[in-house]
Amino acid sequence: MSQPLPLRLGVNVDHVATLRQARGTAYPSPLTAALIAQASGADSITVHLREDRRHIQEGDVVDLLNTLSVPLNLELAAEDAILTLAEEWRPQACCLVPEKREELTTEGGLDVAGGGPRIVDAVGRLRETGARVSLFVEPDLAQLEAIVATGAQAVEIHTGAYAEAREPGRRNALLEGITDFAHRAAEAGLEVHAGHGLTVDNTAPIARIAPVQELNIGHSLIGDAVLIGMAAAVARMKNLMVHTRLSQPAAAPSYSAL
Repeated sequence: MSQPLPLRLGVNVDHVATLRQARGTAYPSPLTAALIAQASGADSITVHLREDRRHIQEGDVVDLLNTLSVPLNLELAAEDAILTLAEEWRPQACCLVPEKREELTTEGGLDVAGGGPRIVDAVGRLRETGARVSLFVEPDLAQLEAIVATGAQAVEIHTGAYAEAREPGRRNALLEGITDFAHRAAEAGLEVHAGHGLTVDNTAPIARIAPVQELNIGHSLIGDAVLIGMAAAVARMKNLMVHTRLSQPAAAPSYSAL
């Protein structure tokens, strides 16, 4: 029997920058955190360059691109100024996300069907740079046709509602919806990722979803790093993901590669 698809870990270091920006110091360094994560098993590093620059700064992105040996996944809104920077920098991967200035963190997924030409144009601009482009979406099958039509190679499923659910019945229902969407998206030719709100306590059920090829995790890892160190936090999460995936049946071949 063939082996199950490997499951990649993308480590988001935004909140290292949040801590730095809180005091306006030069530390802690998102680059240093990213290098520790890379050495501890991270398959990629994710950062979100927000319009208000509340955490990650332009210099952080440049430093990461110039230093990392794993891919950089740049999260960004479909706004011209940010897209222009991405076109200049040419990161290996880009993920289009919704963004509101007043939110604490990214709330919900893109309304791809409602976004129309704006999202299609953004995907096209980013793909011209050679990036793998993903869309951060809710597991809503009604959006799937519109997602495919954008030309994006991948989707990242927003797992926030699942992660926040406390009642077992609701959590199981949300997990079923994520699982169904993941399989349908893969059948449609999209690479499937997932992220938001994932911790060592709730990641395993998502890691068991065979079509999912990448998890992007940030806040919980940075929180754990405060207590046990960045290297230990990343290694623990990666080990959990690997062991969970290896216990699963083989999946269908990947439709696309990073």
